[in-house]
Amino acid sequence: MRFRLKHISLATAGIAALALSLPVLGQSSPESLLPPGFGDPAPAPAPTPAPAPTTAPSPTPAPGPVTSRPSSPPSGPTVSGSNSVPDVAIRPPSSVLDLDLDDDGNLSALDDALRPQYYLAAGTRRSMTQIGVLTESSGGIAADGFGEEGGQYLTNLIKNLNGPIVSRWSSILLRRTLLSKLDSPENVNPADWVAERAWRLLLIGEADAARALVLKVDAGNFTPRLYTVAMQAHLATADPAGICPYVEGGVRASEAPTWTLFRPICASFSGEQTRATSLLRAARQQKVATGIDYLLAEKTVGAGFEGRRAVSIKWDEIQYFNNWRFGLGSATGVEPPDRLYEQAGRHVQGWRSRAPMLSRNSRMKAADTAAAIGVLSNKAMVDLYSATYDDPEASDDLKAQASTLRQAYTNGTATGRIDAMRALWGRSDGALTSYSAKILTARAAAKIPASADLKDSSGDLIASMLSAGLDRNAVRWADQVDLGSDGWALLAVGAPGEAVAINYSGLDQFGDDDDSTDRLKSKFLLAALAGLGRVDGEALQEFSSDLELDLDKTTKWTGAIRSAAQRGQGGTVALLTAIGMQGRDWNAMSPLHLFYITRSLSQVGMEAEARMIAAEALMRT
Repeated sequence: MRFRLKHISLATAGIAALALSLPVLGQSSPESLLPPGFGDPAPAPAPTPAPAPTTAPSPTPAPGPVTSRPSSPPSGPTVSGSNSVPDVAIRPPSSVLDLDLDDDGNLSALDDALRPQYYLAAGTRRSMTQIGVLTESSGGIAADGFGEEGGQYLTNLIKNLNGPIVSRWSSILLRRTLLSKLDSPENVNPADWVAERAWRLLLIGEADAARALVLKVDAGNFTPRLYTVAMQAHLATADPAGICPYVEGGVRASEAPTWTLFRPICASFSGEQTRATSLLRAARQQKVATGIDYLLAEKTVGAGFEGRRAVSIKWDEIQYFNNWRFGLGSATGVEPPDRLYEQAGRHVQGWRSRAPMLSRNSRMKAADTAAAIGVLSNKAMVDLYSATYDDPEASDDLKAQASTLRQAYTNGTATGRIDAMRALWGRSDGALTSYSAKILTARAAAKIPASADLKDSSGDLIASMLSAGLDRNAVRWADQVDLGSDGWALLAVGAPGEAVAINYSGLDQFGDDDDSTDRLKSKFLLAALAGLGRVDGEALQEFSSDLELDLDKTTKWTGAIRSAAQRGQGGTVALLTAIGMQGRDWNAMSPLHLFYITRSLSQVGMEAEARMIAAEALMRT
């Protein structure tokens, strides 16, 4: 057997050394997050400890435990729906280094043998006692936001978030909570705790946030679960190069074929095209991936330094969507078609809206959903529309929408600006699009002076402002709203104080005008006012009886959120809020849940969030 030392790249060794030689922390049963189409991994051989360095480093690093792999990890959540008839056949090799390679392919074994151990001096290693991106001063929650709750309990809470969240403001609060620099709880590996938080961020559309959180953990502390989530986070941000420092560690920690495919990709990125070709050929011979998934890997290899590969990607016969296809397709300029996006959950539209390498036409298609689920803010929406207005490649329809938005902000008269806003508000009957249009125009609405002449538009303007949290701007219209009107109700729950009179007459008038199914809007209003402490006991009792609303009912969930609020655990309350607001639309939301959510959030110092959730309930019912 001959080795060609001249092909060994110090650049490649340096890129992969970070992950290759580090021991990783084990977990009992890591959940598989492989994209659909990648088969179940074969049983893994018994792991061996990472080799010790030949010379003792100074200072001596803390030792890490040996990786523990389950023989058959369970299937985890996937981006798309059915995967019963995959259009690719994929299986992992028994061992990456046992492949029948030519001389160039054997360079992989030599690289492994010669790769140096990687150590961080004790003073430069990041602590695992607190991990997160946001501090309390930068918008996060307090480090002790979960109090003394155990890690298994908190992990179970996160795993109970298994569906979409109806409330945009609840999603925003959940993002802040999961991103916060929090005390690592007991009874769970801190890296696994980060992995669960990052995975949930991905499933609410926050790909950038998930990646940022993963990067707060040193590679030497990665567990199999965190390796898997790290790959998914980088695929969701269409950043295959970002995975490269973790590839060799991922290969050791997991049997997933995706790690095997990333070895040639990362070799290509470091300029080692000979090695990349050999590894890619071996993956093809072993049928690690076939079909479009293999072609996407080959195309990504061609995107590396002096890749010189022309690979044609055709989506015509592809029936299923997965993270691999989104991440590599977007990164190489062959984005999946809209029909495949339609299979994915709403969260993928959040990924799509923030991917800078995609066309503005594509990002604009995702913008409405992304804003409605909390991924895009008013400012981000306006920036995207403004860039579209100046983009010569944007479609005529999108340019027309951007032009209308410009009129909403710059027209010379208040009535002209409101007319432009109404054109945007009414462009679709879809619930998400209708709500996102209000978010889009929030600051334009805030520029309209409160006036009796514009009283008829007050409800819509207030709704637009509150959709983006501009509560103090909305309060300026308090003197212009009629008692019992929609605008009155929004200010009753959304204003940062008692801006309007909240009395029997107002509640009675609002109920008389309520045309929602089962008077759900009236129930939401009463529940929110009770939770915020803004309605007296006599009126609460009378209207509860009239609406057949029992706010004294208790469940396991109500007991949990009430107990967390009494202990002052803002983080736990935020998690339980999201759990209590799962569903496809607001008709599935319980007024009882809204009562406990607004009351509990207020108790832990999050009244502003409680008010915005309450206002959202009224405007989206």
